[in-house]
Amino acid sequence: MRLVNIGYGNMVAAERVIAVVAPEAAPVRRMIQDARDRGQVIDATCGHKTKAAIMMDSEHVVLSPLMPETIAGRMNPRKEPEQE
Repeated sequence: MRLVNIGYGNMVAAERVIAVVAPEAAPVRRMIQDARDRGQVIDATCGHKTKAAIMMDSEHVVLSPLMPETIAGRMNPRKEPEQE
């Protein structure tokens, strides 16, 4: 299992992530509120502004203070070119 840092020492399992989205759009805000009503929101922002919402395969929504691009970059690290 590969863990990805989503800010402030919090980690998620990379294999369980479905999508990483910005929370500004109305449909995403509705998804977050619906998950909050079901008790399936995990707030990993430590009191900071939410900049990304991570949708998990268990229908949980994890809120992160990092930009979606930053999290995506951590999930797909560039491989070093092989030296000959």
